[in-house]
Amino acid sequence: MRICDLKCREVINIKDCRRLGFVGDIDFDLEKGCILAIIVPGPPTICGFLGREKEYIIPFACIRQVGPDIILVEIEPKPPEKCKP
Repeated sequence: MRICDLKCREVINIKDCRRLGFVGDIDFDLEKGCILAIIVPGPPTICGFLGREKEYIIPFACIRQVGPDIILVEIEPKPPEKCKP
């Protein structure tokens, strides 16, 4: 498998069954020759005009399975944000 093949895979959190998005980048340790984390861009803000929210940096240890079209990860879901009056 090539690293570019990972960009075609969707990332899903098995803790809350939420789609996080597609792999955008990979954090790679050149000295040890291993993947440290995958980076998934966050969801877009206000119709995508103002960029994206923070990205998800998912450590390699949190990856549970890499399939032909999805990557299953196990990370703690974010609590919902409360509306400010």
